[in-house]
Formats: sequence, structure tokens, C-alpha cells
Amino acid sequence: MFNSPSQTSFLVLDGEYSISLVALSIFVAIVASYTALSMNERAQQNSFFHKSFWLILAAIAMGFGIWSMHFIGMSAFSLPVDMKYDKLLTVFSVIPAMLASFLAFYLADLKKRTFWSYTLAGIAMGIGISSMHYLGMYAMKMDIIYAYDKSLFAASILIAVVVSVVAIYIFSTLQRYMKNRFIQIITSIVMGLAVSSMHYTGMAAITFYVPKGFVPDPVHAHMEGMYGIAISVTIGMAMLLGSLLISSIVDRYVEYRANYYDVLTKLPNRRLFEQKLKKALFPEHLAIIHIHDLEYINREYDYQFGDEVIQRLAALLKSLTPPLIDLYRIEGNRFALLTRDKTGEKQFREGLMKMAEALHQPHIIRNQEIIIPTVCAVSTASNEEEAVTIYSNALAVLNYPSIQFNHEVIYYDPAIHTYTFEREIADSVVRAMKEDELFLVYQPKISVNTHEVMGVETLLRWHHPAYGMLSPAVFIPILEENDRMIDVTDWIIERVCQQISAWRSEETSFGQVAINIPGQYVTAPRLLQVLKRTLHDYKLEPQQLELEITETSFVKNIAEAMRAVSTFRQEGFSVALDDFGTGVSSLSYLKQMPISTLKIDKSFVDGIPESSKDSSIIQAIIALGSSLNLSIVFEGVETKEQVEFLASTCDEPIIQGYYFSKPLKTDELLDWHQVFKSRI
Repeated sequence: MFNSPSQTSFLVLDGEYSISLVALSIFVAIVASYTALSMNERAQQNSFFHKSFWLILAAIAMGFGIWSMHFIGMSAFSLPVDMKYDKLLTVFSVIPAMLASFLAFYLADLKKRTFWSYTLAGIAMGIGISSMHYLGMYAMKMDIIYAYDKSLFAASILIAVVVSVVAIYIFSTLQRYMKNRFIQIITSIVMGLAVSSMHYTGMAAITFYVPKGFVPDPVHAHMEGMYGIAISVTIGMAMLLGSLLISSIVDRYVEYRANYYDVLTKLPNRRLFEQKLKKALFPEHLAIIHIHDLEYINREYDYQFGDEVIQRLAALLKSLTPPLIDLYRIEGNRFALLTRDKTGEKQFREGLMKMAEALHQPHIIRNQEIIIPTVCAVSTASNEEEAVTIYSNALAVLNYPSIQFNHEVIYYDPAIHTYTFEREIADSVVRAMKEDELFLVYQPKISVNTHEVMGVETLLRWHHPAYGMLSPAVFIPILEENDRMIDVTDWIIERVCQQISAWRSEETSFGQVAINIPGQYVTAPRLLQVLKRTLHDYKLEPQQLELEITETSFVKNIAEAMRAVSTFRQEGFSVALDDFGTGVSSLSYLKQMPISTLKIDKSFVDGIPESSKDSSIIQAIIALGSSLNLSIVFEGVETKEQVEFLASTCDEPIIQGYYFSKPLKTDELLDWHQVFKSRI
């Protein structure tokens, strides 16, 4: 291998390179590196596919890229001899590259990375590149002799290791400080150059010898076979890029379906329904179809039978839903229809009547004939004020005491329904607190730079015995209007402190726990008394809580609000200004507000990075918050593109939104945290 033949019997044979194929080989190495790094990046994110799936794809992409680069590089080198390849060994030579790539990515993705983890990852990658190259060279079958220069042989391996260490270090360590895509491109170039440098240094280390009197083949016969390999690997790389694109699209599609569609009926779910409701357009028509006493069907038959009933009704309603009308499953026993078609009111009403007639008919399921009692509540909105209450108005119809579930279509009448619903909600809140109809969920806030959980926000939920899951947008305004929200806030403070104490006994922490404080309660002396007493009861410190105060509460009474917040800060509480940007009249007072955190409203985040206007507003707010040394939390972040934009715009962004996690119950939060830590 390293011994040269006798110079008296052999002559050195020189080859030549095709510059275009050399360039193609380097390009293939860079593209393969980019593909592998992209797949490895997906392994770090919340994904439908397991982390190992993306690591394996990354290893296959990198290994195949190394293999492809080698054989394209070999096709660029021509010798006037006939050359063949051992097919089995040629195919086998890709395996060390794939195994080494998997090991390298695995080590680079470890939660606790050190100098040695980067070094080991680089050594693994370098050995993989080198092993593939020299196995590929060994697979060559030709009627000449070749030998390696020891120093260049060692240099080729060293180059592969050193440049691989540098590339992995850049990707693992520096991506948090720069645009992720830019870092991937730079790292891909470095990694591609590592593969290419090793190959061409290895080629420089080899010397070909032919016996004296050897007659060169002027046709360069081996090139024909090499061109075939070059075409094959180029097609393979195209397929690899296609697999990245398809797997990413599938992953995002599955994630979107899981978040926004009901599993049983395949219809859009409540989350998508609420998003549509928030974007008010006029006129707006809403119908809620309520299935009465579904629990009776489940008890009388079984839960699988109940599921079949729901699926049958969903299919029936879908077949009868007119064009331009959206159908949702918003609860276990409720469907919603929503339309904003200006000319479609008549069609909407006719569609509801057809549905009512169809629902009135007996349904045969598992050879059982059953009649399913239902009622349809309808409300409309012709302006912004009515749009705010369109959902609660439909619920008011369903709650009317004399309502009959005989497949009627009932339209909301403010003279009949309003008082009943709002009074019921306000009067039942005390019972709801005692009987745990009200409950808390927690949404994590994540540092993009460190991937640490910086805290959680406490959010209120209500599972009403009559209405099911009530939207906070429905019941909180009613509680505020009826002066019930202060008592509820005291209940929340008690439950949160109780939960923090429980986490402490389990040696678990999620950082500061944020509590939303109603505007009318901010300036009340009672609030501070409740906070201090509850903290004392559970032996907690003020630093463990963050009080979230809406910007509108400042706008209403700026002087009193500032005095109250100053007191909270002196006592040791963190104070966050929630929904920042919605009360623009207070912008000039921001520098006087003794707050610690700015929370950017979701309405500004939704449009980035596509909307240049929203992007400019976000950048201006970030600059303002940074100049005042405030922590900045972005609410409602849901996409990878939003995260990348915020990471590139803000030095230390904190993300809250469905991109990392939905609001979770306590047991769900613990499970999520374990999975999240394993991905870091």
C-alpha cells in the first residue's frame, strides 16, 4: 500500500482532472451537507416523527453525499487505462460514512456538549469520510499498480477530522447567535470542503505505476463506466433532496392536522374555530348544533358506538353543508357552522333547515335504529360589537330553560336569551371554583438561545357542566362585568402557590409562574395583601411569581397603576406588561413604567416574517425594549419561520406559543418537560 515498485521496471502514470466534474463533486458535497444538517435540525424541533428518524435521515444524507462526492470526483480523474469497480465493495463503502455520520450528529446533539464531544464527533466524521474514500479506492480494479505517500495519506485523514470538528462546532454552538439558515449554509460549505479536501488530498497521496513498455489506452475506457456512476449519484442526490422536502412537508402537515383537526371526524377543531372567530368579518353567521345526552348513548351501548354516532353525524352534516360555509367539531357533542359570505345568508338558513330535517330522521348504526336528539342555535353579527358576542349569544340560546332538543333551529333573540346566559355564568362561578369546574393550565416560555424553560404562564379554563369547555374570551368578560374576576384571581393565586409548593417538594421547577391580574384589581390594596399572605402560607418568595398586567389597565389610570406596580417591584415581584402594542396611547409612558418584561401581543407575531409592516413594528418594539433593559416575550409563536425571524432580530428572545407547547395541565406539563429535555 505504501511501498513503491522498482523504478527500473515501472514508470509513473499521470492522470488529468475535468474541472467541471471537480466543481460538481464539491457542489454535491455541500448540498449533501446542507441536506443532512437540515434533517438534523428537524431532530431538535417538535415533530410528529421521532428524533431518531431525523438523525437516521441526516446520517443517510451525509453518508450518501460523501459516497457521491467520491465517485463524482473519481469520474473527474481520467487515466489512459481500463478501470472497473468491485460492485459489492463499492456499495459497501457507503456504510462507514453513514455510521460515522450518525455517531457524529448524535454526539453533536448531546444536551451537555464539551470540547471532547465536538472532538469525538469530528473524529467520527473524519474517520467516516476517510474510510469511505479508501474503501472506494480499494474497490477499483485496473491493470496498473498504485502506492500511497504516507505523509499525504495521514494529512488527508487529519484534514477530514479537523475541518469536521470546526464544522460541527459552528453548527452546534454558533447557530443561536446568527440566522439559522445562514449558519447552515456556512456550515455546509465548511463540511463540503472537508469531504472534498480529504478526497483530493487522498488522491494527491496516490501514485500510479505502469510497467515499462505499457501502451496507454487513448480512449480512456474507464471514463464510460465512471460517467454512469456520476449520473447515478447525481440522480441519487436529487432524490435525497426530494426526500428532505417531502418529509418536511409531511411532518408539518401532520403537525398542522394534529393541532387544528379533530382526530375522530377529520373536521377542523375548536382551536381553528376560535382563530377564525377572532378575525371578525361582516356579516357573520354562526350555528352550533348540540347533541343532547350523548353520555346516555355511551352508557346504553358503549363508547365505540358513541364514536360511530359522532362520525355518522359528521359525515351527514358535511354532505349537507353548503359552499362557503365552514363546518367544525368544537366539542365532544357540538358542531359549529360559520360563514362570512355576504350573499349567503339565505343559503345558510336553507342549509340549516335541511340538516334539521335529516337529523330528525332515525339513524341505523350497527343494525340499531336510534333517534339522536339535537338542537341548532344560531346567532349573527353585522358589526364589530356584535362579533365579540356572537359565540356567547349562541350559547345563550342553548342555555335557555325551556329549550327542547327536537331538532329545532332557534335564532338568538336578545330580549329572551342574553340575561339568562350571562347571569348563569356569573352566578355559577363560585360553584365552579368549589367543584373544580375552573382549572388551571400552564404554557411554557422558552429561551431560543439556551432552550431553557424560563417560566410558565397560568391560564384559566372552565369546563361547564351545561356548556362544556367555555372559551376564556366568553366567560372572562362576563365575570369582569359582574365584578367576579377579583375573587377568581384570588383563587388562581392560591392554586398557583399550592402548585409551586408541590413542585418544590418534587424537586421540580419551571421558573417564574406568571399570573394575569385584571385591570380593576391592579390598584386595589387587597391584591398585595392576598399575595403576601398566600406566599407566607406556602413559604414562597415573591421572585417565584410574575404579575402580568395588560397595557389597557395602564392606559385607564396611568398614575395609580404606576404606583401599584412600583410597590410590587419593591416587594420583589416581577411585573410583565401583557399584550404590548394594543394600547398605543401609553407608549410614551413606557420608560416610566417600573416593569421587568414586555410581552408582545400575538396580533403582531402572526404576520411575521411575511408582512414587512408587522416585521418593522416587531423590530421597533424589540429595539425599544432592549434600550430599556426589559426581557421580551413573544406570544402566540407557532411556526419555525417566526422563531427564526425573532432569533435573528432579538438578542435574547423568549418564545411562548404552540411552536413549543400548547397550554398544559400539571401532569401534561411534567410529561412535556421530560420529552423537551431529552430533545435538547
